[in-house]
Amino acid sequence: MNIYKDLQLQAGNAICYSGFREGQQPGGEYPTYEEVKEDLKLLQNHWTYLRLYDCDFHAETVLKVITNEKMNFKILLGAYIGAELNNFGCPWGGIYSQEVLEQNKIQNDIQINKLIALANQYPEIIFALSVGNEACVEWTDHFVPVESVINYVRKVKKEARQPVTFCENYVPWLNKLEPLVAEIDFISIHSYPVWEYKNIHEALHVTQENYHAVASKYPDKPVVITEAGWATNSNGRGIDPHNVSEELQGIYLNDLKGWSEDDNVLIFVFEAFDEPWKGSNDAMEPEKHWGLYYVDRTPKLVMRNEEIFTEI
Repeated sequence: MNIYKDLQLQAGNAICYSGFREGQQPGGEYPTYEEVKEDLKLLQNHWTYLRLYDCDFHAETVLKVITNEKMNFKILLGAYIGAELNNFGCPWGGIYSQEVLEQNKIQNDIQINKLIALANQYPEIIFALSVGNEACVEWTDHFVPVESVINYVRKVKKEARQPVTFCENYVPWLNKLEPLVAEIDFISIHSYPVWEYKNIHEALHVTQENYHAVASKYPDKPVVITEAGWATNSNGRGIDPHNVSEELQGIYLNDLKGWSEDDNVLIFVFEAFDEPWKGSNDAMEPEKHWGLYYVDRTPKLVMRNEEIFTEI
């Protein structure tokens, strides 16, 4: 059974892509056309679907490269929406002045309009749209109320033709995001067993449980996993260093791919390349080490095994 029939989708190799290299970061220096081209040439024999997080200069470059170089990628394009309310439950921040919150609302409208514009400019490449990422979960530092997300979804659905979703940790879909489900075309969940202190022997089962908990609650709505991955390094902040390695990453992703193929579940692996700009200044910060490739674009163990992620 193709659970994505109405979306004109098939399960296939899918990955989250952010091309920021050493010394680059959102809002600062962006990857060049040639750097993005190099990245996509690395990925094109392994992946059909790419997920992009932001309607920024980087996304524009990616879309230009795919168009100009005639590459066969399909894009899930996201808009980044910033905090519209303070979140006192965020362990690392999430508190802003009223002036900042009001400015964020203005910027969020700009992002949503850009999402619509790019969707209409590249309808053959962009297959789906997300109005945000992890903006409703209890620990987020960019908290946006569900009512705002619903309004953004309605605006995008009115002005663009692609299916619309919202990408979020699996937990809020089980309760607070119920009003959103009726508005979107498919549900997008994130599953990270290693962040929940699970070991590799439990990992696939945990992700399957996360998926089926949401899918069974909303049997008439397709569910996509838009993030699932395994870090390869950690300084111990949130992830036990003994629970991450290239070998463990390979085991989890191999299991994940097998399940994806057997049950026709579309899963976006997190992520293509390590991103040193993320998290703290500690080089072993786990946020920096989720890539299947190092930041210098050399492959980690899972990508040295060419059989795991090769499109047929």
